[in-house]
Amino acid sequence: MAKFTLPTNSKVKKGRHFPAPAGATNIRTFKIYRYDPDSGDNPRTDSYDIDLDTCGPMVLDALIKIKNEVDPTLTFRRSCREGICGSCAMNIGDKLGGTNTLACTKAIDDYEGEIRIYPLPHMPVVKDLVPDLTHFYAQYASIEPWIKTDSPAPTRERLQSKEDRTKLDGLYECILCACCSTSCPSYWWNGDRYLGPAILLQAYRWLVDTRDEATGERLDMLEDPFKLYRCHTIMNCANTCPKGLNPGAAIAETKKMMLERQV
Repeated sequence: MAKFTLPTNSKVKKGRHFPAPAGATNIRTFKIYRYDPDSGDNPRTDSYDIDLDTCGPMVLDALIKIKNEVDPTLTFRRSCREGICGSCAMNIGDKLGGTNTLACTKAIDDYEGEIRIYPLPHMPVVKDLVPDLTHFYAQYASIEPWIKTDSPAPTRERLQSKEDRTKLDGLYECILCACCSTSCPSYWWNGDRYLGPAILLQAYRWLVDTRDEATGERLDMLEDPFKLYRCHTIMNCANTCPKGLNPGAAIAETKKMMLERQV
C-alpha cells in the first residue's frame, strides 16, 4: 500500500499561545498559520486569545489588532477593507471547516468557537498569510485584458448599448482575489497550464465585450487541451467567490463559443 506523507520540514507544528489581557471576558481564539522561509523552521500555528469587546466585528479587524497590539511579526496583505481590492484573501474557517474568502467582509460572528486562518491553499507562501501570486498574475497578463481593435479609434469613447453593457454583469465585478482559482482541484493539479476559473472568467469578460474586435484571436489563444478544458465543473469556484460570481458559467459559455465557431 502506498503511503503519502509530508516532508519533515513541511509538517505544521504547534506554535505559541498569546493569552488575552487580564480581565477580558468576551474572548475568541484565532489560530493562525505562521511560516517564515528565511528562518528555516517548520510552519506552525500560533493561537491568539482576543478580547472582542475591544475589537472590530470583522476577521480583518482581529488580524490588525493582533499585529498592532499583540504580535507585530504577523504578516498579511490588506488594503481597502471594503471587499474591493482582494488583498486580504485567505482561507478562514472554524471546527466545521474553512473556505477561501476575504477577511474584510467576513464577520467574526459568522464562525463558531476557534477561528482558523490559513493562506490561500496550493500556492507558494511568501510569509505567514501572504501567498505568492506571481504565476497567477502572469496568467492574467497572458489573456491580454484590454480592448483590442482594428478599426480606427473614435474621436470619443467607444459606445455600447445598454443591452450589450449588461452582458458584462457578473464578470467585471471580479477583483482577482484568487479565492476561486485556489479552491479548484483542477487548478491544484494543473496550475502550470490550466488558466483557472478567475482568469477564464476574465477572458470571457473580453470575449463578450462588443467593443472588442479580437474574438477569434482570443478564442485561438484558449484553444488548448489545458488552458480551458481542464475545467470539470466541480464548481468550488462559484461556491467560494466572495463577490457571488460564477466562473463556472463563464467557462461553459466560452466552451459554447468554441463549438459555435466550428459549425
